[in-house]
Amino acid sequence: MTIAIMQPYIFPYIGYFQLIYASDVFVFYDDVNYINRGWINRNRILNNGTDQLFTIPCKDLSQNKLINDIDVTDEAKPLQKVIATIQNAYRKAPYYKDVFPLVESTIAGSQGMALSKVAIESVVKVCNYLGLQREFKVSSEAYDNRELKKADRLIDICHKENITKYVNAQGGRELYTKDYFSDNGVELSFLIAKNYSYLQFKEPFIPFLSIIDILMFNSKEDIMEHILPSYHLE
Repeated sequence: MTIAIMQPYIFPYIGYFQLIYASDVFVFYDDVNYINRGWINRNRILNNGTDQLFTIPCKDLSQNKLINDIDVTDEAKPLQKVIATIQNAYRKAPYYKDVFPLVESTIAGSQGMALSKVAIESVVKVCNYLGLQREFKVSSEAYDNRELKKADRLIDICHKENITKYVNAQGGRELYTKDYFSDNGVELSFLIAKNYSYLQFKEPFIPFLSIIDILMFNSKEDIMEHILPSYHLE
């Protein structure tokens, strides 16, 4: 059994879903501080041959708040603007008719909701669409260990789940060491994504966009068989 633990992001990039693919249990780490200019409520899409940022507008954003204490705007108009931007960007994509309703329903239904719940919903809906079945947990609901810091909190979650293998994103190398986890009974691995590409209309390929882009241009089968498994663990 392998566990992965990550903050909830809105329609995150492929590496997020590769972590889910590589794990048996995936924990949405929602009771940690919001990161300004991070990827929790925003991501990038392809629009007119270049990458464009989209942002889910929220109320009173602050790095002094936990992710699960932040709410999406109460106003429908700015959310509809985000939906229209994505719609216009991908209306000619090959899988638009299958994917756009998923995106539209998530964003349109987010009005006034907790940001963490919307982000989690965006991830779970994509996994359901792809047929990627995993056990999902939410840290604020499943664990009571906020007094612990950094690696110790992650190790505690592993112990509570009775899981000894923990996979983290490549960027975690700057924060965590394998020796520290090993000394506490957990085998830490880092997911290293391989290079990948696919046809995006007729423009030069732009990587690391929101999962929305991959869904719009690739079949479920290609994503599950070729794109998601394109990584190795170190």
